[in-house]
Amino acid sequence: MGHLLKEWYETKGIFGMNRWMMLFIIMFFLAGCEKGKLEESTFIFEAEAGSLNGVGVVAKGSGYSGEGYVTGFEQAEDSVTIIVHSPLKGLYQLWVGYNGPNGDKVTQLSLNGSSFGELHLAETTEFVELSAGKVLLNKGDNEIKLTSGWGWYDIDYVKIQKAEQRAKHQVENVLVNPNASPEALELHGFLVEQYGKSILSGQQTLKNALELKRDYAIMPAVAGFDLMEYSPTRVEHGASADEVEDMLMWHDLGGIVTLAWHWNAPTELINSAEQPWWKGFYTEGTTFDIAETLMHLESENYQLLIRDIDAIAVQLKILQEHKIPVLWRPLHEAEGGWFWWGAKGAEPTKELWKLLYDRLTNHHQINNLIWVWNSEAPEWYPGDDVVDIVSIDTYTQPGDYNPISNRYDHLVELVKDKKLVAMTENGPIPDPDMLEDYQAHWSWFCTWTEEFIKDGKHNSKEHIQHVLNHEYVITLDELNALRKQQ
Repeated sequence: MGHLLKEWYETKGIFGMNRWMMLFIIMFFLAGCEKGKLEESTFIFEAEAGSLNGVGVVAKGSGYSGEGYVTGFEQAEDSVTIIVHSPLKGLYQLWVGYNGPNGDKVTQLSLNGSSFGELHLAETTEFVELSAGKVLLNKGDNEIKLTSGWGWYDIDYVKIQKAEQRAKHQVENVLVNPNASPEALELHGFLVEQYGKSILSGQQTLKNALELKRDYAIMPAVAGFDLMEYSPTRVEHGASADEVEDMLMWHDLGGIVTLAWHWNAPTELINSAEQPWWKGFYTEGTTFDIAETLMHLESENYQLLIRDIDAIAVQLKILQEHKIPVLWRPLHEAEGGWFWWGAKGAEPTKELWKLLYDRLTNHHQINNLIWVWNSEAPEWYPGDDVVDIVSIDTYTQPGDYNPISNRYDHLVELVKDKKLVAMTENGPIPDPDMLEDYQAHWSWFCTWTEEFIKDGKHNSKEHIQHVLNHEYVITLDELNALRKQQ
């Protein structure tokens, strides 16, 4: 269009244009300007103007916008529904203005009547603004609903702005271990190649992965395993496992191994009727103090810590001998505090991570590991030099298949888009259509066991079928074909 107008102008001049052509050009120019303004503009919608259920409007104190804020989120169904008017159909960045003086909270989101995950509201003593990720809005009115969740917070407003197209990812096939095995580099390179183009399907436990084959005639590309039973304080109580043998079997089928470690505490298990020895990986199941232990390297507890790492190294070396690359995810969910390795805060956990990395990589020379960190909080991140991939675990409400785009964006920001981002545990599986629409480029997902894949509530049979047969999702049969092409 531009070159035709230019040619007309150069041959006819402006006076050679009829009035209809002139009007068209003016309207075309103004429409472009108006669209640009709309895409750059932000729009705020006050919570006090919304539809209230069990909550009320208050105008006390200072720092809020508009004429007040919504408070009184106490009962499970308390909510505010805010009508958001979108000038254009498309993907928008969403922010929520809130105050949370009663500790860290969670609110449940829904969009146009459908559940849309949860939003973590960090404790604050003043009104602040929080990024809630992206939402796909229709042109015109849309409903954004915030339901109590943990309750005891204040909602001020929601704000939207047209989202920019995601830039090309900057991830390179470089691992933090300079001596990484060829197999580890090959797997990481494959994941980098697929990043943003597809998502790898995953299922925790070999048993559940094989059951997918029975029920849906398809197996996932990734299977999740756990070294829990190899923890010395579990072995001492008679625990045993075939997990390593299962990983060898899965590798022979062509699948990718992702591996966690529910690390039973090295000592000081409570071992009572309420807290039996096998709950020793939980904070409440042990009195073991990781912060104290790391301050006394000569202590017996520290030596037991090293003993445990060395015991796990034995199992990892078997995998290395069989040339199996491992997506290695120890110390998972540390920031939650429910596991002893995160119970004393960020600093001891980061120190333990670095000890684990050094002991396995430099002392034991285990080079088949791709190190997967499992937290989005910046203050918990141990550093780019000891992390290959960042991840989160997410459990939305049953049947909520939203793409978890806000948490994806947090992880991308954490590593400046230089490392892969994965969903290492999930309840409901994100809808692949929404993953593409929201540009939430998770490298893989890994659905948790038993009821999460079987009860028909967390994931319906129709949804599982939809996911496993989706062109955006890589399953085991497709994985083997794609890796041969690499």
